[in-house]
Amino acid sequence: MRLLLINPNMTQTMTDSLAQVARSVAGPEVAITALTASKGFPYIASRAEAQIAGGIVLEMIAAHQQEADAVIIAAFGDPGLIAARELFDLPVIGMAEAAVMSAAMLGERFAIVTFSPHMARWYADSVRLTGLNSRFTGVRCPDTPPNSVANVATELRNELIALAAKATDTDGADVVILGGAPLAGLAPQIADSTSGILVDPIAAATAQAIALASLKPCFRNRNAPPAAKTSTGLEPELTAHIAGENR
Repeated sequence: MRLLLINPNMTQTMTDSLAQVARSVAGPEVAITALTASKGFPYIASRAEAQIAGGIVLEMIAAHQQEADAVIIAAFGDPGLIAARELFDLPVIGMAEAAVMSAAMLGERFAIVTFSPHMARWYADSVRLTGLNSRFTGVRCPDTPPNSVANVATELRNELIALAAKATDTDGADVVILGGAPLAGLAPQIADSTSGILVDPIAAATAQAIALASLKPCFRNRNAPPAAKTSTGLEPELTAHIAGENR
């Protein structure tokens, strides 16, 4: 099985961390190709930035879709997810959606803990899109954003543990999602220091990508696929795909 892990952030070290977690979940029989965006933002931190990144995600999938049995969009707000599912005939998994769906299977109520207030409303939107908002207790985050996302998992470790405790003990969540690509791999490190169940989004996305690819879904008879049309200014592979040359 082949998984394509797309990081629409431009930070290679972030991709390396995400891929490490994904490979630890997938095991040696699953080949994971991890790609980092070559344009856009070092780190996507708003809905506006995610909108721009969504187009970059589509370009990256179009260029590499023949190499994969499933795609993981490795950014917590899932930029480009809905559009990618509309365009491409393979399973596409978003980190946020996968984490929410997994949390809903692990407990009755769930929360998100992240490292910046800038992402709180955006992440709450991601939950609403899943239809599981009635089981969502909210987003817990620090009052001020960090100066850099490079080492937030280490520098804010104690604060994140405290926020997870508030999410469970005060808000009543059974499951806590650690939201944001820079927190990849943190969940197992702090699991013994928090109450409730922790979910690592990239681990959840990897497990779900493997499961969906194993189901071998048939996309040939999908309902109302987009009509083929010409476009201008897009990357060649995406231009060709939208024109119907690869479908």
